[in-house]
Amino acid sequence: MNAKTPGFSNDLNLKRLLDNAHIGVVIHSWDTSVLYANPVALRLLRLSRAQILGKIAYDPQWHFVDESGRILSVDEYPVTKVKQLNNPLIDEVVGVVDSSNDTISWFLINAYVERGESDTDSFVVVTFNDITDKKQLYSFEEIVENTQDLVIITEASTIDKPFGPKIVYVNKAFETLTGYTSEEVIGETPRILQGALTDKNSTDRINKALKDNQAITETLLNYDKQGRPYWIEMNIMPLTNKFGEVTNFVAIERDVSEKKFHIEQLKSKNEELKALKVGLEKRVEERTKELMKFKVKLEQIAFIDQLTNIPNRRYFIDQAQKVIHLARRNHLTLAFGFIDVDNFKTINDQYGHVTGDTVLKVVANRLAQSFRTEDAFCRHGGEEFAFVVAVSSKQCISKLGDRLLNEIRNCSFTTENDDEINITVSIGLKVTQVTENTDLESEIKDADNAMYQAKKAGKDRYMVF
Repeated sequence: MNAKTPGFSNDLNLKRLLDNAHIGVVIHSWDTSVLYANPVALRLLRLSRAQILGKIAYDPQWHFVDESGRILSVDEYPVTKVKQLNNPLIDEVVGVVDSSNDTISWFLINAYVERGESDTDSFVVVTFNDITDKKQLYSFEEIVENTQDLVIITEASTIDKPFGPKIVYVNKAFETLTGYTSEEVIGETPRILQGALTDKNSTDRINKALKDNQAITETLLNYDKQGRPYWIEMNIMPLTNKFGEVTNFVAIERDVSEKKFHIEQLKSKNEELKALKVGLEKRVEERTKELMKFKVKLEQIAFIDQLTNIPNRRYFIDQAQKVIHLARRNHLTLAFGFIDVDNFKTINDQYGHVTGDTVLKVVANRLAQSFRTEDAFCRHGGEEFAFVVAVSSKQCISKLGDRLLNEIRNCSFTTENDDEINITVSIGLKVTQVTENTDLESEIKDADNAMYQAKKAGKDRYMVF
């Protein structure tokens, strides 16, 4: 504010009053450009005079949000509302975010129009107090991040399969239980956690509640990143802004696998347990331990090759599909590989099946050390192995082939008759930029064909399809 500013009083006492006020004061001309900001306003807005004076409300270096976190349109800015409604703004809570800091500053705002003889002589006076400390008395984000319950927040705009509802937030408990990182699931739908045995009636009830913007409680069978099942008890609630509009859904979930397991066992043994009240707790505990061991054994039989102790073909197919889905989403290049142990029939015929089994175990162990946790690999059958890995470029395929060949060449062992057996393999590779049409079975078949070309070319080598 200075003596040359039209429409303002040149009273130095007024300027001194505003400069020493304990609240923020900003004066806008009728086109919303800032004519004056007192020191408190500059401090609260984290701006210098040069950064704010002359700027209009539409300046991209800041934006406003309401109490629900929704970004306000320019028509909803305090200075604009006062101009349009021609009424004072009284005690409105608004959050301000500037380009230098993602932290929201919360202000209690009042504003009014100082009318002149014409619009060019009129001004909008905005005063505000900082209420950030009151708004953020507790760090709710920190509480949610560290709770033992799973928390998932989704958008409410699209809920129909296959794309919605889209996940916008998960907490640490979700990452721990499911094995997925937040980066892997943001933008995905919670349906990626469902599988063949997830109850359709339950998911239909959930879908109907979401469409009706209603809260719902369900117990559901989900699957983690490794394909292992678990039971969750979920409470889903709609979140609304101050206008009553549903903007998101939040699901608070608890792992009840152990509870569910006990319930199922107690149902089947209910009559027997009624007759055997003596030692009830001990018998239930012992039986539960036996069944949990049996469950682990069944999982191993279902997903792990019993000879080599690496993933079997069934588990490989499930994990490879996940690798392909992630590569499609992130525009990655994949290498599909097929490996066959050289001269395996000769080893079996000359040294016996026990030695042949040892060869497969040695190769499997070396492959398990060579691949990363995010890669998919397996014993495909007999002396054959398959894998799917992400590569940074097609040029990296030669390094991958050489590395795997060298890893196996370094494998050797001595039989009971002191015969040294050196192991080599033939490898077929197929490099693919993943698209919607990428098919696992077709890609592995191409890699298999390339492997046969490596056999014909003399073995102990790789060929690219």
